[in-house]
Amino acid sequence: MAVGLTRQQLYDRIRSSTKDEVILEEMTRLGFWAKNTSMPSPSEVLIRRESELRRELNKLVEEKQRYRNREQMLNEMRKQRMAAAKARRAETKKRNEEKRKERAAQWAIEKEKSIVYLGEDVSAGLNKVVSDEQKLTTAGLPVCHDGIALAAAMGISIGKLRFLSFNRKVASVTHYKRFYIPKKSGGKRLISAPMPQLKAAQYWILENILYKVKLSEAAHGFVPQKSIVTNAANHVGQDIVINIDLRDFFPTLDYKRVKGMFNKFGYSEQVATILALLCTEPEMEPVTLDGKDYHVATTARHLPQGAPCSPAITNIICYKMDRRFEGLARRFNYTYTRYADDMTFSAKEGAAADAGKLIWGVKQVVKEEGFVIHPDKLKVMRKGDKREVTGVVVNEKLSIDRETLRKFRALLHQIGVSGIADKQWGKGGIINSIEGYINYVQMVKPEAGKQLKTKWQALLGREDIKSQVPASKNNTAPIIIPTALPPVQDPPKDGEKPWWDVM
Repeated sequence: MAVGLTRQQLYDRIRSSTKDEVILEEMTRLGFWAKNTSMPSPSEVLIRRESELRRELNKLVEEKQRYRNREQMLNEMRKQRMAAAKARRAETKKRNEEKRKERAAQWAIEKEKSIVYLGEDVSAGLNKVVSDEQKLTTAGLPVCHDGIALAAAMGISIGKLRFLSFNRKVASVTHYKRFYIPKKSGGKRLISAPMPQLKAAQYWILENILYKVKLSEAAHGFVPQKSIVTNAANHVGQDIVINIDLRDFFPTLDYKRVKGMFNKFGYSEQVATILALLCTEPEMEPVTLDGKDYHVATTARHLPQGAPCSPAITNIICYKMDRRFEGLARRFNYTYTRYADDMTFSAKEGAAADAGKLIWGVKQVVKEEGFVIHPDKLKVMRKGDKREVTGVVVNEKLSIDRETLRKFRALLHQIGVSGIADKQWGKGGIINSIEGYINYVQMVKPEAGKQLKTKWQALLGREDIKSQVPASKNNTAPIIIPTALPPVQDPPKDGEKPWWDVM
Protein backbone atom coordinates (compact mmCIF):
# COMPACT_ATOMS: atom_id res chain seq x y z
CA MET A 1 0.00 0.00 0.00
CA ALA A 2 1.11 3.58 -0.61
CA VAL A 3 3.11 5.07 2.17
CA GLY A 4 1.24 7.63 4.25
CA LEU A 5 -2.30 6.63 3.13
CA THR A 6 -4.74 6.12 5.89
CA ARG A 7 -7.33 3.35 5.81
CA GLN A 8 -10.11 5.87 5.07
CA GLN A 9 -8.14 7.39 2.19
CA LEU A 10 -7.63 3.95 0.76
CA TYR A 11 -11.31 3.20 0.98
CA ASP A 12 -12.06 6.48 -0.75
CA ARG A 13 -9.67 5.61 -3.62
CA ILE A 14 -11.29 2.22 -4.08
CA ARG A 15 -14.80 3.79 -3.94
CA SER A 16 -13.82 6.39 -6.58
CA SER A 17 -12.50 3.73 -9.03
CA THR A 18 -12.27 -0.02 -8.42
CA LYS A 19 -10.32 -2.30 -6.14
CA ASP A 20 -8.54 -3.90 -9.10
CA GLU A 21 -7.38 -0.55 -10.42
CA VAL A 22 -5.94 0.44 -7.02
CA ILE A 23 -4.09 -2.89 -6.78
CA LEU A 24 -2.83 -2.46 -10.33
CA GLU A 25 -1.54 1.02 -9.61
CA GLU A 26 0.19 -0.13 -6.42
CA MET A 27 1.73 -3.20 -8.12
CA THR A 28 2.97 -0.98 -10.94
CA ARG A 29 4.32 1.58 -8.46
CA LEU A 30 6.14 -1.17 -6.50
CA GLY A 31 7.51 -2.84 -9.66
CA PHE A 32 5.44 -6.00 -9.51
CA TRP A 33 3.68 -5.09 -12.78
CA ALA A 34 5.70 -4.01 -15.76
CA LYS A 35 4.51 -0.68 -17.07
CA ASN A 36 4.22 -0.77 -20.87
CA THR A 37 3.25 2.66 -22.19
CA SER A 38 3.36 1.72 -25.85
CA MET A 39 1.18 -1.38 -25.69
CA PRO A 40 -0.65 -2.07 -22.37
CA SER A 41 -1.66 -5.63 -21.68
CA PRO A 42 -5.29 -6.70 -22.17
CA SER A 43 -5.83 -7.24 -18.47
CA GLU A 44 -4.57 -3.76 -17.70
CA VAL A 45 -6.88 -2.23 -20.34
CA LEU A 46 -9.86 -4.08 -18.97
CA ILE A 47 -9.06 -2.97 -15.43
CA ARG A 48 -8.70 0.63 -16.57
CA ARG A 49 -11.91 0.48 -18.60
CA GLU A 50 -13.83 -1.09 -15.72
CA SER A 51 -12.64 1.77 -13.47
CA GLU A 52 -13.82 4.38 -15.97
CA LEU A 53 -17.23 2.75 -16.23
CA ARG A 54 -17.41 2.45 -12.46
CA ARG A 55 -16.71 6.19 -12.11
CA GLU A 56 -19.36 7.04 -14.72
CA LEU A 57 -21.81 4.75 -12.97
CA ASN A 58 -21.07 6.37 -9.62
CA LYS A 59 -21.60 9.76 -11.19
CA LEU A 60 -25.00 8.65 -12.57
CA VAL A 61 -25.95 7.21 -9.18
CA GLU A 62 -25.03 10.50 -7.54
CA GLU A 63 -27.08 12.44 -10.09
CA LYS A 64 -29.99 10.06 -9.57
CA GLN A 65 -29.76 10.53 -5.84
CA ARG A 66 -29.62 14.27 -6.26
CA TYR A 67 -32.69 14.14 -8.57
CA ARG A 68 -34.53 11.92 -6.09
CA ASN A 69 -33.76 14.30 -3.30
CA ARG A 70 -34.93 17.20 -5.47
CA GLU A 71 -38.28 15.50 -6.21
CA GLN A 72 -38.67 14.73 -2.55
CA MET A 73 -37.83 18.32 -1.73
CA LEU A 74 -40.33 19.59 -4.31
CA ASN A 75 -43.00 17.26 -2.92
CA GLU A 76 -42.30 18.50 0.55
CA MET A 77 -42.51 22.08 -0.68
CA ARG A 78 -45.80 21.33 -2.43
CA LYS A 79 -47.19 19.75 0.72
CA GLN A 80 -46.14 22.74 2.74
CA ARG A 81 -47.67 25.15 0.25
CA MET A 82 -50.92 23.11 0.14
CA ALA A 83 -51.08 22.99 3.91
CA ALA A 84 -50.51 26.75 4.09
CA ALA A 85 -53.13 27.38 1.40
CA LYS A 86 -55.60 25.11 3.20
CA ALA A 87 -54.99 26.95 6.43
CA ARG A 88 -55.50 30.29 4.67
CA ARG A 89 -58.74 29.01 3.08
CA ALA A 90 -59.98 27.80 6.44
CA GLU A 91 -59.17 31.16 7.95
CA THR A 92 -60.85 32.99 5.05
CA LYS A 93 -63.88 30.73 5.33
CA LYS A 94 -64.06 31.38 9.04
CA ARG A 95 -63.84 35.16 8.50
CA ASN A 96 -66.48 35.00 5.72
CA GLU A 97 -68.78 32.93 7.92
CA GLU A 98 -68.39 35.43 10.73
CA LYS A 99 -69.12 38.26 8.29
CA ARG A 100 -72.14 36.34 6.93
CA LYS A 101 -73.51 35.82 10.42
CA GLU A 102 -72.90 39.48 11.18
CA ARG A 103 -74.68 40.53 7.97
CA ALA A 104 -77.53 38.11 8.70
CA ALA A 105 -77.89 39.55 12.18
CA GLN A 106 -77.85 43.08 10.79
CA TRP A 107 -80.34 42.05 8.08
CA ALA A 108 -82.64 40.56 10.71
CA ILE A 109 -82.49 43.80 12.66
CA GLU A 110 -83.01 45.82 9.47
CA LYS A 111 -86.02 43.69 8.50
CA GLU A 112 -87.61 44.45 11.83
CA LYS A 113 -87.15 48.16 11.23
CA SER A 114 -87.92 48.54 7.53
CA ILE A 115 -88.73 46.91 4.21
CA VAL A 116 -85.83 46.98 1.76
CA TYR A 117 -86.71 44.09 -0.60
CA LEU A 118 -90.02 42.62 -1.77
CA GLY A 119 -88.96 40.41 -4.63
CA GLU A 120 -87.81 40.61 -8.21
CA ASP A 121 -88.95 43.50 -10.46
CA VAL A 122 -90.76 45.43 -7.68
CA SER A 123 -88.06 46.54 -5.23
CA ALA A 124 -86.37 49.38 -7.15
CA GLY A 125 -88.13 52.27 -5.38
CA LEU A 126 -88.31 50.93 -1.84
CA ASN A 127 -85.63 53.38 -0.66
CA LYS A 128 -87.99 56.32 -1.33
CA VAL A 129 -89.98 56.80 1.86
CA VAL A 130 -91.32 60.34 1.74
CA SER A 131 -95.05 60.72 1.08
CA ASP A 132 -96.86 63.94 0.17
CA GLU A 133 -98.29 64.56 3.62
CA GLN A 134 -100.27 67.63 2.62
CA LYS A 135 -101.90 65.88 -0.32
CA LEU A 136 -102.85 62.86 1.80
CA THR A 137 -104.21 65.01 4.62
CA THR A 138 -106.27 67.10 2.22
CA ALA A 139 -107.81 63.93 0.76
CA GLY A 140 -108.51 62.51 4.23
CA LEU A 141 -106.19 59.53 3.66
CA PRO A 142 -103.96 58.00 6.35
CA VAL A 143 -100.44 59.43 6.29
CA CYS A 144 -97.81 56.69 5.97
CA HIS A 145 -94.29 57.37 4.80
CA ASP A 146 -92.95 53.81 4.92
CA GLY A 147 -93.81 50.19 5.60
CA ILE A 148 -93.40 50.54 9.36
CA ALA A 149 -96.05 53.27 9.51
CA LEU A 150 -98.34 51.29 7.20
CA ALA A 151 -97.99 48.12 9.29
CA ALA A 152 -98.71 50.09 12.47
CA ALA A 153 -101.81 51.63 10.89
CA MET A 154 -103.03 48.18 9.85
CA GLY A 155 -102.32 46.72 13.28
CA ILE A 156 -99.94 44.02 12.02
CA SER A 157 -96.19 43.41 12.31
CA ILE A 158 -93.72 44.54 9.67
CA GLY A 159 -92.86 40.87 9.10
CA LYS A 160 -96.50 40.01 8.43
CA LEU A 161 -96.82 42.94 6.02
CA ARG A 162 -93.71 41.76 4.17
CA PHE A 163 -95.04 38.19 4.00
CA LEU A 164 -98.38 39.29 2.57
CA SER A 165 -96.89 41.66 -0.03
CA PHE A 166 -93.78 39.75 -1.16
CA ASN A 167 -93.65 39.18 -4.91
CA ARG A 168 -92.93 35.48 -5.51
CA LYS A 169 -92.74 33.92 -8.96
CA VAL A 170 -92.46 30.48 -7.38
CA ALA A 171 -93.92 29.97 -3.90
CA SER A 172 -94.69 27.12 -1.55
CA VAL A 173 -97.72 28.99 -0.15
CA THR A 174 -100.51 30.99 -1.73
CA HIS A 175 -102.57 33.87 -0.37
CA TYR A 176 -105.57 33.06 -2.58
CA LYS A 177 -108.09 30.30 -2.97
CA ARG A 178 -108.77 29.88 -6.68
CA PHE A 179 -111.85 28.35 -8.25
CA TYR A 180 -113.99 28.73 -11.35
CA ILE A 181 -117.60 29.79 -11.72
CA PRO A 182 -119.69 29.53 -14.88
CA LYS A 183 -120.22 32.62 -17.03
CA LYS A 184 -123.68 33.60 -18.18
CA SER A 185 -122.33 33.80 -21.71
CA GLY A 186 -120.70 30.36 -21.48
CA GLY A 187 -117.26 29.22 -20.37
CA LYS A 188 -115.89 29.78 -16.92
CA ARG A 189 -114.41 32.64 -14.93
CA LEU A 190 -111.43 32.34 -12.57
CA ILE A 191 -112.16 33.66 -9.09
CA SER A 192 -109.23 34.41 -6.77
CA ALA A 193 -110.58 34.82 -3.23
CA PRO A 194 -107.93 36.03 -0.74
CA MET A 195 -107.17 34.04 2.39
CA PRO A 196 -108.29 35.59 5.72
CA GLN A 197 -105.07 37.45 6.58
CA LEU A 198 -104.69 39.07 3.17
CA LYS A 199 -108.44 39.66 2.97
CA ALA A 200 -108.30 41.58 6.26
CA ALA A 201 -105.45 43.74 4.93
CA GLN A 202 -107.37 44.40 1.72
CA TYR A 203 -110.49 45.41 3.65
CA TRP A 204 -108.38 47.86 5.63
CA ILE A 205 -107.18 49.40 2.35
CA LEU A 206 -110.74 49.44 1.05
CA GLU A 207 -112.21 51.11 4.14
CA ASN A 208 -109.40 53.55 4.97
CA ILE A 209 -108.16 54.54 1.51
CA LEU A 210 -110.24 53.47 -1.48
CA TYR A 211 -113.68 54.37 -0.11
CA LYS A 212 -112.41 57.89 0.64
CA VAL A 213 -111.43 58.67 -2.95
CA LYS A 214 -113.88 60.66 -5.05
CA LEU A 215 -115.51 58.73 -7.89
CA SER A 216 -117.38 59.76 -10.99
CA GLU A 217 -121.15 60.05 -10.52
CA ALA A 218 -121.47 57.66 -13.46
CA ALA A 219 -119.94 54.79 -11.45
CA HIS A 220 -122.53 52.53 -9.79
CA GLY A 221 -120.75 49.19 -9.39
CA PHE A 222 -119.65 48.39 -5.83
CA VAL A 223 -120.15 51.96 -4.67
CA PRO A 224 -121.79 52.53 -1.25
CA GLN A 225 -125.49 53.44 -1.56
CA LYS A 226 -125.51 52.40 -5.25
CA SER A 227 -126.47 49.17 -6.99
CA ILE A 228 -127.65 47.64 -10.27
CA VAL A 229 -131.00 49.32 -9.59
CA THR A 230 -129.56 52.84 -9.30
CA ASN A 231 -127.53 52.12 -12.43
CA ALA A 232 -130.56 50.97 -14.44
CA ALA A 233 -132.85 53.75 -13.14
CA ASN A 234 -130.91 56.32 -15.20
CA HIS A 235 -132.06 54.67 -18.43
CA VAL A 236 -135.77 54.06 -17.78
CA GLY A 237 -138.05 55.10 -20.66
CA GLN A 238 -135.25 55.85 -23.11
CA ASP A 239 -135.80 55.02 -26.78
CA ILE A 240 -132.28 53.70 -27.45
CA VAL A 241 -130.01 51.87 -25.02
CA ILE A 242 -126.42 50.93 -25.89
CA ASN A 243 -124.58 48.41 -23.73
CA ILE A 244 -120.80 48.07 -24.08
CA ASP A 245 -118.59 45.64 -22.15
CA LEU A 246 -114.83 45.60 -21.77
CA ARG A 247 -112.79 42.48 -22.43
CA ASP A 248 -110.45 41.10 -19.70
CA PHE A 249 -111.31 44.04 -17.47
CA PHE A 250 -109.45 42.99 -14.31
CA PRO A 251 -106.32 41.51 -16.00
CA THR A 252 -105.96 44.77 -17.97
CA LEU A 253 -105.38 46.65 -14.70
CA ASP A 254 -101.88 45.46 -13.90
CA TYR A 255 -99.52 46.10 -11.00
CA LYS A 256 -97.94 49.21 -12.54
CA ARG A 257 -101.30 50.94 -13.05
CA VAL A 258 -102.37 50.12 -9.50
CA LYS A 259 -99.07 51.35 -8.07
CA GLY A 260 -99.37 54.52 -10.14
CA MET A 261 -102.81 55.11 -8.63
CA PHE A 262 -101.44 54.96 -5.07
CA ASN A 263 -98.57 57.24 -6.13
CA LYS A 264 -101.07 59.82 -7.37
CA PHE A 265 -102.80 59.74 -3.99
CA GLY A 266 -99.51 61.06 -2.54
CA TYR A 267 -97.94 57.90 -1.14
CA SER A 268 -94.19 57.30 -1.31
CA GLU A 269 -92.70 54.71 -3.64
CA GLN A 270 -92.32 52.25 -0.76
CA VAL A 271 -95.90 52.56 0.49
CA ALA A 272 -97.35 52.61 -3.05
CA THR A 273 -95.37 49.48 -3.90
CA ILE A 274 -96.59 47.63 -0.80
CA LEU A 275 -100.23 48.66 -1.34
CA ALA A 276 -100.10 47.66 -5.01
CA LEU A 277 -98.60 44.28 -4.12
CA LEU A 278 -101.30 43.68 -1.53
CA CYS A 279 -103.99 44.41 -4.14
CA THR A 280 -102.57 42.50 -7.13
CA GLU A 281 -101.66 38.90 -7.82
CA PRO A 282 -100.53 36.87 -10.84
CA GLU A 283 -102.41 33.80 -11.94
CA MET A 284 -100.66 30.79 -10.40
CA GLU A 285 -100.38 27.21 -11.57
CA PRO A 286 -99.89 24.42 -9.00
CA VAL A 287 -96.81 22.26 -9.62
CA THR A 288 -95.55 19.24 -7.67
CA LEU A 289 -91.78 18.62 -7.64
CA ASP A 290 -90.03 15.95 -5.57
CA GLY A 291 -93.18 15.44 -3.54
CA LYS A 292 -93.54 19.14 -2.68
CA ASP A 293 -96.30 21.45 -3.90
CA TYR A 294 -95.41 24.80 -5.45
CA HIS A 295 -97.33 27.66 -7.05
CA VAL A 296 -95.76 29.08 -10.23
CA ALA A 297 -96.78 32.47 -11.64
CA THR A 298 -98.05 32.23 -15.22
CA THR A 299 -98.99 35.89 -15.78
CA ALA A 300 -97.96 39.36 -14.67
CA ARG A 301 -99.51 40.76 -11.49
CA HIS A 302 -102.97 42.28 -11.97
CA LEU A 303 -106.20 42.89 -10.07
CA PRO A 304 -107.59 39.49 -9.04
CA GLN A 305 -111.29 39.01 -9.68
CA GLY A 306 -112.69 38.01 -6.30
CA ALA A 307 -110.65 40.34 -4.06
CA PRO A 308 -112.58 43.06 -2.17
CA CYS A 309 -110.25 45.88 -3.32
CA SER A 310 -110.45 45.11 -7.04
CA PRO A 311 -113.83 46.72 -7.90
CA ALA A 312 -113.05 49.91 -5.95
CA ILE A 313 -109.68 50.22 -7.68
CA THR A 314 -111.30 49.80 -11.09
CA ASN A 315 -113.72 52.63 -10.28
CA ILE A 316 -110.84 54.93 -9.30
CA ILE A 317 -108.67 54.08 -12.31
CA CYS A 318 -111.69 54.49 -14.61
CA TYR A 319 -112.43 57.99 -13.25
CA LYS A 320 -110.80 59.74 -16.20
CA MET A 321 -112.51 57.43 -18.68
CA ASP A 322 -115.88 58.07 -16.98
CA ARG A 323 -115.41 61.82 -17.23
CA ARG A 324 -114.55 61.54 -20.91
CA PHE A 325 -117.64 59.40 -21.53
CA GLU A 326 -119.79 61.89 -19.62
CA GLY A 327 -118.54 64.65 -21.92
CA LEU A 328 -119.11 62.47 -24.98
CA ALA A 329 -122.64 61.65 -23.80
CA ARG A 330 -123.49 65.33 -23.24
CA ARG A 331 -122.26 66.15 -26.73
CA PHE A 332 -124.77 63.75 -28.31
CA ASN A 333 -127.55 64.19 -25.68
CA TYR A 334 -127.08 60.74 -24.13
CA THR A 335 -127.07 59.52 -20.52
CA TYR A 336 -124.06 57.50 -19.39
CA THR A 337 -123.51 55.12 -16.45
CA ARG A 338 -121.05 52.32 -15.70
CA TYR A 339 -121.38 49.24 -13.52
CA ALA A 340 -117.87 47.69 -13.30
CA ASP A 341 -117.01 46.92 -16.95
CA ASP A 342 -120.61 47.28 -18.17
CA MET A 343 -121.06 50.73 -19.74
CA THR A 344 -124.50 51.99 -20.78
CA PHE A 345 -125.53 54.94 -22.97
CA SER A 346 -129.19 55.83 -23.53
CA ALA A 347 -131.16 58.65 -25.17
CA LYS A 348 -134.48 59.68 -26.62
CA GLU A 349 -135.39 59.00 -30.21
CA GLY A 350 -134.04 62.35 -31.44
CA ALA A 351 -130.47 61.39 -30.52
CA ALA A 352 -130.69 57.87 -31.96
CA ALA A 353 -129.29 59.08 -35.29
CA ASP A 354 -125.95 59.85 -33.60
CA ALA A 355 -125.53 56.34 -32.20
CA GLY A 356 -122.84 55.47 -34.75
CA LYS A 357 -120.81 58.59 -33.96
CA LEU A 358 -121.18 57.91 -30.24
CA ILE A 359 -119.98 54.31 -30.55
CA TRP A 360 -117.01 55.42 -32.68
CA GLY A 361 -116.05 57.97 -30.03
CA VAL A 362 -116.43 55.37 -27.27
CA LYS A 363 -114.07 53.00 -29.09
CA GLN A 364 -111.44 55.72 -29.39
CA VAL A 365 -111.63 56.61 -25.69
CA VAL A 366 -111.52 52.95 -24.63
CA LYS A 367 -108.40 52.38 -26.75
CA GLU A 368 -106.67 55.49 -25.43
CA GLU A 369 -107.42 54.47 -21.83
CA GLY A 370 -105.76 51.09 -22.33
CA PHE A 371 -108.86 48.88 -22.49
CA VAL A 372 -110.46 46.70 -25.18
CA ILE A 373 -114.16 46.48 -26.06
CA HIS A 374 -115.63 42.97 -26.06
CA PRO A 375 -116.84 42.56 -29.64
CA ASP A 376 -119.57 40.09 -28.71
CA LYS A 377 -121.10 42.30 -26.02
CA LEU A 378 -121.81 45.53 -27.85
CA LYS A 379 -125.59 45.68 -27.99
CA VAL A 380 -127.85 48.40 -29.38
CA MET A 381 -131.50 48.14 -28.18
CA ARG A 382 -134.04 50.42 -29.81
CA LYS A 383 -137.67 51.31 -29.27
CA GLY A 384 -139.81 48.17 -29.51
CA ASP A 385 -137.04 45.91 -28.15
CA LYS A 386 -136.80 44.66 -24.59
CA ARG A 387 -134.19 47.04 -23.21
CA GLU A 388 -132.12 45.75 -20.28
CA VAL A 389 -129.44 47.42 -18.18
CA THR A 390 -127.40 45.23 -15.80
CA GLY A 391 -130.17 42.63 -15.93
CA VAL A 392 -133.02 45.06 -15.19
CA VAL A 393 -135.70 45.81 -17.80
CA VAL A 394 -135.97 49.59 -18.32
CA ASN A 395 -138.60 49.94 -21.09
CA GLU A 396 -141.19 51.97 -19.15
CA LYS A 397 -140.20 51.32 -15.55
CA LEU A 398 -137.80 49.13 -13.60
CA SER A 399 -139.03 45.59 -13.95
CA ILE A 400 -138.05 41.95 -14.12
CA ASP A 401 -138.06 39.83 -17.23
CA ARG A 402 -141.53 38.29 -17.11
CA GLU A 403 -140.63 35.00 -18.72
CA THR A 404 -137.73 34.40 -16.28
CA LEU A 405 -139.95 35.34 -13.32
CA ARG A 406 -142.66 32.96 -14.54
CA LYS A 407 -140.16 30.09 -14.81
CA PHE A 408 -138.86 30.83 -11.31
CA ARG A 409 -142.34 30.73 -9.80
CA ALA A 410 -142.91 27.44 -11.62
CA LEU A 411 -139.67 26.13 -10.10
CA LEU A 412 -140.82 26.98 -6.56
CA HIS A 413 -144.12 25.23 -7.29
CA GLN A 414 -142.30 22.10 -8.53
CA ILE A 415 -140.10 22.09 -5.42
CA GLY A 416 -143.23 22.28 -3.29
CA VAL A 417 -144.70 19.28 -5.11
CA SER A 418 -141.74 16.93 -5.57
CA GLY A 419 -138.88 18.37 -3.50
CA ILE A 420 -135.61 20.03 -4.44
CA ALA A 421 -133.82 16.94 -5.77
CA ASP A 422 -132.86 17.08 -9.47
CA LYS A 423 -133.98 20.72 -9.75
CA GLN A 424 -131.78 23.31 -11.44
CA TRP A 425 -131.66 27.11 -11.47
CA GLY A 426 -128.80 29.11 -12.87
CA LYS A 427 -125.33 27.64 -13.29
CA GLY A 428 -124.25 27.51 -9.66
CA GLY A 429 -125.55 25.64 -6.61
CA ILE A 430 -129.34 25.39 -6.55
CA ILE A 431 -129.78 26.96 -3.09
CA ASN A 432 -127.48 29.94 -3.67
CA SER A 433 -128.89 30.48 -7.16
CA ILE A 434 -132.47 30.57 -5.87
CA GLU A 435 -131.69 32.93 -3.00
CA GLY A 436 -129.62 35.14 -5.28
CA TYR A 437 -132.49 35.50 -7.73
CA ILE A 438 -134.96 36.26 -4.91
CA ASN A 439 -132.65 39.01 -3.60
CA TYR A 440 -132.36 40.38 -7.13
CA VAL A 441 -136.15 40.50 -7.54
CA GLN A 442 -136.49 42.11 -4.12
CA MET A 443 -134.12 44.90 -5.17
CA VAL A 444 -136.05 45.69 -8.35
CA LYS A 445 -139.60 44.89 -7.18
CA PRO A 446 -139.61 44.81 -3.36
CA GLU A 447 -143.16 43.48 -2.97
CA ALA A 448 -142.72 40.67 -5.47
CA GLY A 449 -139.36 39.79 -3.92
CA LYS A 450 -140.86 39.73 -0.44
CA GLN A 451 -143.55 37.28 -1.56
CA LEU A 452 -141.00 35.00 -3.19
CA LYS A 453 -138.79 35.08 -0.10
CA THR A 454 -141.72 34.18 2.18
CA LYS A 455 -142.64 31.25 -0.05
CA TRP A 456 -139.05 30.04 -0.24
CA GLN A 457 -138.58 30.16 3.54
CA ALA A 458 -141.79 28.20 3.97
CA LEU A 459 -140.44 25.53 1.60
CA LEU A 460 -137.16 25.35 3.49
CA GLY A 461 -139.13 24.84 6.71
CA ARG A 462 -140.74 21.64 5.45
CA GLU A 463 -139.10 18.50 6.78
CA ASP A 464 -139.19 16.65 3.45
CA ILE A 465 -137.35 19.52 1.69
CA LYS A 466 -135.08 20.34 4.64
CA SER A 467 -133.69 16.79 4.49
CA GLN A 468 -132.69 17.35 0.85
CA VAL A 469 -130.81 20.61 1.50
CA PRO A 470 -127.00 20.22 1.86
CA ALA A 471 -125.60 20.75 5.34
CA SER A 472 -123.96 23.99 4.19
CA LYS A 473 -126.02 25.93 1.68
CA ASN A 474 -123.48 28.74 1.48
CA ASN A 475 -120.68 28.02 -0.97
CA THR A 476 -118.77 31.15 -0.04
CA ALA A 477 -116.38 31.13 2.93
CA PRO A 478 -117.21 33.67 5.65
CA ILE A 479 -115.19 36.86 5.82
CA ILE A 480 -112.78 36.77 8.76
CA ILE A 481 -111.32 40.03 10.03
CA PRO A 482 -108.75 40.01 12.87
CA THR A 483 -109.65 42.12 15.88
CA ALA A 484 -106.46 44.16 15.37
CA LEU A 485 -108.04 45.73 12.29
CA PRO A 486 -110.98 48.13 12.39
CA PRO A 487 -114.29 46.46 11.50
CA VAL A 488 -115.66 47.11 8.03
CA GLN A 489 -118.93 46.43 6.29
CA ASP A 490 -118.84 43.40 4.05
CA PRO A 491 -120.03 44.33 0.57
CA PRO A 492 -122.12 43.46 -1.30
CA LYS A 493 -125.44 44.06 0.47
CA ASP A 494 -128.40 41.69 0.14
CA GLY A 495 -129.46 41.34 -3.43
CA GLU A 496 -126.35 42.94 -4.86
CA LYS A 497 -124.14 40.90 -7.11
CA PRO A 498 -120.94 39.56 -5.49
CA TRP A 499 -117.86 41.65 -6.26
CA TRP A 500 -116.50 39.13 -8.76
CA ASP A 501 -119.65 39.03 -10.90
CA VAL A 502 -119.12 41.91 -13.29
CA MET A 503 -120.98 40.48 -16.26
